[in-house]
Amino acid sequence: MATYTHGQPSPSLGDAKLRRPMVIEIIEKKFEYLRKEKTLNIDGTVFLGTTSGFSGILANVIFRRCFKVKHDALKTYASLTTLPFLSTVVAYKLFVTDALYSGNISEENCVLRSSLIGIVCGVLYPSALAFSKNGRLAVKYHTVPLPPKGRVLLSWLLLCQTEIKAMVIPLLFQTVFGILNGLRHYAIFESTLEKTVHEG
Repeated sequence: MATYTHGQPSPSLGDAKLRRPMVIEIIEKKFEYLRKEKTLNIDGTVFLGTTSGFSGILANVIFRRCFKVKHDALKTYASLTTLPFLSTVVAYKLFVTDALYSGNISEENCVLRSSLIGIVCGVLYPSALAFSKNGRLAVKYHTVPLPPKGRVLLSWLLLCQTEIKAMVIPLLFQTVFGILNGLRHYAIFESTLEKTVHEG
């Protein structure tokens, strides 16, 4: 059995001193790759948010025409462009990007979340927002007959049922692009992890 004299560093301590810089270097490389991954996917996230903004513009056009509203155009278009964009970007970061970095998401889950964000934040939310904003303006300026009490929502939906079908176009687009963006984001993340492993 090997013995060591007093003052001579043991192999375990020496190995620990050598391993520590290596571990730090590997961690730094991982963060570097993750930063690159974020940069590579930011265009997809911004594009998804931008299409949500255009969807908001289309929804605003549809409901302003349905309710025959001509007032506060700038205000409604500004909110219907910025709010869907911001909600899409924030939701994507919280439910897709952060979940990927925590390692708690599969490829199927990533694609599902991305497509749902495209649908909810890019179609349903701007449609509901445009409906409520222009509905209130219609009541305020009396541009359409007031519906009977208790049947406001039903009456307004019947009023807009023909024009609202145009929202099928952004619905299909947001769904398809959400799926493609989720697949691309997961592929980039997997490639990043593989590079990290090889570099380590």
